[in-house]
Amino acid sequence: MYIEQLKKHKYNLGSYIPLPLGFILLMFFNYIMSDGVDTNEVIQQTISMIGVNLTFVMLVGPLAFGLLLVLFWAKFIQGQTLTSLTTSRAKIDWKRVFFSFFLWGSITTLMIVALYYTQPENFVWNFKPEKFFIFLILAVILIPMQTSFEEYLFRAHMMQGIGLATNSRLIPLIVTSVLFGLMHIANPEVGKIGHIIMIYYIGTGFFLGIITLMDEGLELALGFHAANNLVGALLLTADWTAFQTNSILKDLSEPSAGFDVIAPVFIIFPVLLFIFSRVYNWKNWKEKLTGKLEEINLEDKISNDTTL
Repeated sequence: MYIEQLKKHKYNLGSYIPLPLGFILLMFFNYIMSDGVDTNEVIQQTISMIGVNLTFVMLVGPLAFGLLLVLFWAKFIQGQTLTSLTTSRAKIDWKRVFFSFFLWGSITTLMIVALYYTQPENFVWNFKPEKFFIFLILAVILIPMQTSFEEYLFRAHMMQGIGLATNSRLIPLIVTSVLFGLMHIANPEVGKIGHIIMIYYIGTGFFLGIITLMDEGLELALGFHAANNLVGALLLTADWTAFQTNSILKDLSEPSAGFDVIAPVFIIFPVLLFIFSRVYNWKNWKEKLTGKLEEINLEDKISNDTTL
């Protein structure tokens, strides 16, 4: 009922167009402007001028601000509560957010530690206490805002809007997942590894969309995405990634378009889906992912014909 709940209230499909359209145009403009430009070189030059931490703020800050824009739009333009934007439950289930965060954060940490001890030649100790703790404060504030912006834009605002417009679950799942992947097309990782890495980005979009639809809420996606970016940025950096940070470790290895790209999408994410499905007793996968939206009782709609 994550999408269907909006049928109980007045909604304007036109109000779901400006934010996604504006963001898509911004992505397109960014892609055109970066075509033929070594984005990693631009990042390196910026770091040399203003430092790692300020470069991080410059790159992540606008996306963090985007969260405030999406929440403002939902509240004051669409009249929608934060709860209905986030979940179909009576209130936001923070236990789900933290479970997902700590599950993926723990797995990420174990994988990085395992790589460090099995391939020590690929890493150097990058820990500088003063710079790290300044970055830690910035990251704890900005990264959850950045990841939440992406979740609230794609898996909440866009998924609900496209779902209402098409009376479908599958169409918003496909559209939001592909657009989420394409959002990363100008990242330096794409230039370094090649467009095959889009399998990972789009696959991650599908994973986040699936857990949102199956769990009838955004909580698990919010926790996973925050853990993925925050824990990764704090523990590990490299000279060819979008997040070049004052992390604990630095990866010196040459990236390759192989197992690292395929494993998360076709091995790790299915395992996580299995874990979540067992913990939260998910059923009716086909209906929840590909079925039409459930019909809302007309009397319920009339009795709830107010703002969300």
